[in-house]
Amino acid sequence: MPSPFFLCYHFNMRSISIFEMIKVGIGPSSSHTMGPWNAALSFVQHLEKISTWIDRIDYVKVTLFGSLAKTGKGHGTDLAIILGLSGLDYKTLEKKILMAEFQKVLNEGKIFLNQKLKIDFEINKHLIFNFKESLDYHPNGMRFKVYFKDQIDPILVEEYFSVGGGFITDGKNHSINEHAIKTPYPCHKANDIILNCEKLNLSVSKLVMLNEKAWQDERQIKQDAILLWNEMKECIFRGLNADGMLPGGLNVKRRAKELCDKLSGGKKFSDSQEFILYLKSSDKNFSQVNKWVSAFALAVNEENASFGKIVTAPTNGAAGVIPAVLMYAHVFMDHIDEEKIIDFILVAGEIATIFKKNATISAAMGGCQAEIGVSSAMAASALADILGGTPGQVLMAGEIAMEHHLGLTCDPVLGLVQIPCIERNSMGAIKAITAALMALESDPLSAKVSLDDVIKSMWETALDMNHKYKETSEGGLATNLTVNLTSC
Repeated sequence: MPSPFFLCYHFNMRSISIFEMIKVGIGPSSSHTMGPWNAALSFVQHLEKISTWIDRIDYVKVTLFGSLAKTGKGHGTDLAIILGLSGLDYKTLEKKILMAEFQKVLNEGKIFLNQKLKIDFEINKHLIFNFKESLDYHPNGMRFKVYFKDQIDPILVEEYFSVGGGFITDGKNHSINEHAIKTPYPCHKANDIILNCEKLNLSVSKLVMLNEKAWQDERQIKQDAILLWNEMKECIFRGLNADGMLPGGLNVKRRAKELCDKLSGGKKFSDSQEFILYLKSSDKNFSQVNKWVSAFALAVNEENASFGKIVTAPTNGAAGVIPAVLMYAHVFMDHIDEEKIIDFILVAGEIATIFKKNATISAAMGGCQAEIGVSSAMAASALADILGGTPGQVLMAGEIAMEHHLGLTCDPVLGLVQIPCIERNSMGAIKAITAALMALESDPLSAKVSLDDVIKSMWETALDMNHKYKETSEGGLATNLTVNLTSC
């Protein structure tokens, strides 16, 4: 039976900007960190708009349900809620300030509500993790309550849901932070892309650009895409130069730097540009290239796991795939210039919107097939496009990548976005490259499975999948590790 989320959203489709699907974010999770943070921000902004009695507020209580409760600690949901209620924005906060502000609330037992009113906030009393209940609309549910002084019942109750990729909804209509408008050539299905490309005699990237101009002009689109690419490059570079243990108690050692040092012979680089120039002139044998792609993905997701600044594409748990594949193309392939990088990001974002509208990009709804699977399909289609693939080959690449992620479970150990999440990004990147190259050597007219077919299959699989494999840490690797986790 389709969920209420599917019924209310999927049958009322709207065009979505690619910059909603690929955007600057903060680790470790788009659905469990960015989404709750956005919900808390939305709540306090709503509170200020409707309230003439803000000075009478005694306290705010927040309850997390379902997957948010079960894996919220490992995903930093508590930090996200607290800093969101404080009116702080992760897009502008530096990591050191972020941690300091969170610790300040824990130490003082006070929160500066939307930077306007200081009230009591004891984390064990005012932030409740409800492990036994889920709200009907979506597994990632939150309930915010506002209480006046000397009153038992809350004066205001609001519910929000984090539906993947940092998107939130109040459960009544479309996502609150979604800039949905009508485009000249709507593409709600993969087949719509094919039909519009044939009608206009355009590549997929050129069609996406045409539609994207419904939001902003071409100059700004290109500028925003390059800003995302720059963030990806810097994130990879930071991750390749950071060592130590990842936070959270699993004692997972960072591996990207060690791999980078081995591959480069311990060479040091002053900045990302020097590093890229080195890669362009380095050995391009299959083994080396394969290892570098893995290093790129590991670097991003190790940054993500440590509350670093990353590019959500389309989620944080899958944030390493797009940067790894795009960096691979940029440094190991010929003639991948700035224009092709822009095209890559446009196509990747458009493929993500197809999955969001017809299935899900939330692991709590569909398992890891909805995150790594979607990101791999995005990257495969985007790579096929910039390598000159026809629209049919571009969509075929996405189909191949997703087909080999169907049924992938989300089973994070201790609720942390580390095991098996970090390695899965490397595998998703390699699969994307393989899928693109296979598609470019294939005739889409002879394909037996379309991208729309595989998206439909993915959604049906998501509905059938046992809840314990949907970001609850109640099944799979999260419960079957033979190592002793009691000290973690």
